Amino acid sequence: MQIKLSFHGAAQEVTGSQFLLQVEGKKIIVDCGLTQGKRKESYELNKNFRFPDKIKPADIDAVVLTHAHIDHCGNLPTLVKQGFKGKIYATGATVELCRYMLHDSAHLQGGDVKFANKKRLKENKVLFAPLYTSEDVNKTLELFAPYDFVKGTTATELIEIFDNIKICFRDAGHILGSAGVVFELGDAEKPLCVGFTGDIGRPNIPLIKDPDILRDLDFLIMETTYGNRNHSQDFSAAEQQLADTITNAITKRGGTILIPAFSVGRMQLLIYILHKLRDRGLIRDIPIFVDSPLGYNATQVFKRNLDILDREVHRQYIESGNDPFEFQGLHYTRSVEDSMKLNDKTMQPRIIISSSGMMEGGRILHHLMNHIGDHSATLLFVGYAAQYTLSRYIMDGASDVKIYGEPFKVRCKVEKLDSLSAHADKAGLEEYLSFSPAHHLKHLFLVHGEKAAAEEFMQTAREKGYQHVSVPELDEEYLFEFRKKRYYDQKINKEVERYEVVKREVKKSE
Repeated sequence: MQIKLSFHGAAQEVTGSQFLLQVEGKKIIVDCGLTQGKRKESYELNKNFRFPDKIKPADIDAVVLTHAHIDHCGNLPTLVKQGFKGKIYATGATVELCRYMLHDSAHLQGGDVKFANKKRLKENKVLFAPLYTSEDVNKTLELFAPYDFVKGTTATELIEIFDNIKICFRDAGHILGSAGVVFELGDAEKPLCVGFTGDIGRPNIPLIKDPDILRDLDFLIMETTYGNRNHSQDFSAAEQQLADTITNAITKRGGTILIPAFSVGRMQLLIYILHKLRDRGLIRDIPIFVDSPLGYNATQVFKRNLDILDREVHRQYIESGNDPFEFQGLHYTRSVEDSMKLNDKTMQPRIIISSSGMMEGGRILHHLMNHIGDHSATLLFVGYAAQYTLSRYIMDGASDVKIYGEPFKVRCKVEKLDSLSAHADKAGLEEYLSFSPAHHLKHLFLVHGEKAAAEEFMQTAREKGYQHVSVPELDEEYLFEFRKKRYYDQKINKEVERYEVVKREVKKSE
């Protein structure tokens, strides 16, 4: 048996997850996300798939999707637009969220292109076209094959997607419906197990259950967003820090507290935490606006999937019949007109939560233009931002930025809380890796992390005895060949047939 793995996104960076697995004559993509960052470069990367051996989207047999964040699912309609017609396997909650995520992405692209083309038309430049439209999204949604976690567990059934290729989703503990996926390959008594973590969640955070760790793997493709650092404190302390930051902003500045947040996952987590803080009297009773139609729709998906949320939210609210995502003073802003009313600064202090988290599009940019030069305002970051995104520039201390091409001075107060992250930190990643012992794991691939983070974690893994560890470059391809061999398994007291590596090659990207 031969396995080929190639990496076409999230290679030494944190966006655009896209990995191609070729086995048993089948070509399977794991995740198909949008690359975010420098706009022109990102557009070209998203538009042009770079699969090896002249493989085209129409040649892909299936997609397996780990979760609904846009850097994991957002380029699926482009794949479909260019000819893909296979099934897209995902958890049921992920499919529900993708319905809103992908339509929102198409809408934002249409708006951004329309805005950019006004200027290009005046300059007699070639006009831009969106990557895809809502029609492409509808065609994509028809291809989804949803699978729910077996009731009372954090895993789906074993799903046979092709002969000698089975998959199982296990709750990744990152956002609603997120899952790591294990591929069982081959027809031996002991198949080869290849695990893709997707984004690894953080234990003991509210709303989402703890990660169901993939284990005893032959190959592991593992995210390393926080591969070189640990969270500064545990989550309960982070909640208190959020309360203190809000109280300080109200007391010292009294203006708007503007929070960029991803519409799926982070927004619902913030709403839930603010609900708890209000109930406990830890923050003042000021208006809180969630200005994101996508955030509203995603919250409705959470409400329809209360059964897969964690025990804390059930104890705190659900068992007593209370809605964890509704409370007095919380307002969901859906229409453009209501969003524009928030430009009125007479209603302060207040909190505005808006998307997107990396401030590369969405309503957050209009609120930022209205508040970035205001000394009384606070811009509060509560998550990670990739390189070359507007959030990252401001987080790194930029005093001058451009929004929709217009220059702005950063005069508002900038605050950062990394401890609210829903990603496992370095210690959490080390624990995750330990469930696939070094003597058993044939190769570890570190992805979805900036180069420095991934390479530091590679060194950590090697110090723990993992001999074959790689940080793939973009478009790098690995090939493995296996043969069957009979072993005597003392645990089950009989001979079994397993696969062992006979060839290991790597083709560098060109």
